Amino acid sequence: MRWNLRMRAAQTGIWKSNEMRRRLAEAGLEISAGKMSALWTGQPTTIRLDDLDVICLVLQCTPSDLLICEPEQAAARRPATSAMESDEPVAVAPRLGRGRSMPPA
Repeated sequence: MRWNLRMRAAQTGIWKSNEMRRRLAEAGLEISAGKMSALWTGQPTTIRLDDLDVICLVLQCTPSDLLICEPEQAAARRPATSAMESDEPVAVAPRLGRGRSMPPA
């Protein structure tokens, strides 16, 4: 996934993080300068859904406008193994730990 906040903000006429922070505060979301900087310049590892709702409200967009799917990067992370390359289903056996029993049939 790619975080697209700056581009979406620019499309609505917001060019600086301070302006975005002010508009978020007007909408009821107080963000620290450090957190705003991280959202503005980088790709957040986490974001609260409530915060995302307010960001979308301010930018008049949907989460899909802010999060751009990059399937080629996900495919590049997949390990290349012979089992994954074949079309045959792979049998999965449960691993039993201490004190665990087999699931009901």
